[in-house]
Amino acid sequence: MNKLKLSLAAAVLASGCSSLTPAEDPVALRMTDIEARLIRIERIVENQSLVQLASELEALRTETSALRGQIETLQFQSESGDSRQRELYVDVDRRLQALESAPRFEAPPPAAAVGGGAVAPPPVAARPNGSDQQNYEAAMKLVEGKKYDEAERAFTSFLGSFPTSPLADNAQYWLGETFYVRGNYRDGLAAFRKLIESYPQSDKVPDALLKVGFCQAELGDRNGARSSLQGVVQQFPGTTAARQATQRLDRLSQ
Repeated sequence: MNKLKLSLAAAVLASGCSSLTPAEDPVALRMTDIEARLIRIERIVENQSLVQLASELEALRTETSALRGQIETLQFQSESGDSRQRELYVDVDRRLQALESAPRFEAPPPAAAVGGGAVAPPPVAARPNGSDQQNYEAAMKLVEGKKYDEAERAFTSFLGSFPTSPLADNAQYWLGETFYVRGNYRDGLAAFRKLIESYPQSDKVPDALLKVGFCQAELGDRNGARSSLQGVVQQFPGTTAARQATQRLDRLSQ
């Protein structure tokens, strides 16, 4: 660059001694050409920083896209793990039920029962003791302990004893969950639909509609499942239920 500037200075001195006009003087023409080229070179040098910045931005975009893909993969793996764990619970519960219902040797009835006497019916469950809150919490502890058969009975009793309780919609939802987690999708579907019909203002409606779609998918009603899951996305955008519905729709489309 310094040599170029010296050449320009020499050209200026030489042009000062010429008697030709700038348009005729070859030295002046050459100087003008060199100056124009110098301007172009300086602009290219200045724009190189912009090119580098654009390159770095593109690299950041690529890295961000890759990270987003990794996050979505981790979320899918996490949900798949939860699904496998639920299926394991369902399998164990089914095997236990099969063992419990298997025929076994029983001692002969006592003499008092022999002779055609009527068998006494099982006792009718009385109204549970305590408040609706206490009974609801007791039923939830059964769910947390994975005692789903007992939880089903507890929530059914709760709904019969406290139909107007502020917790009734939650109890109806968890009743559906006790069916769903054991693979009883038909009864689960009925329970979740009842929540939507009986408690349309409940905060549990998005989750119940989501589980309606899940039950329909498990029962082989793919069209019904798509309709229900799309309803979750459209009616409750931005919610966790909508995100899970979108993920399940993607898997149905595959």
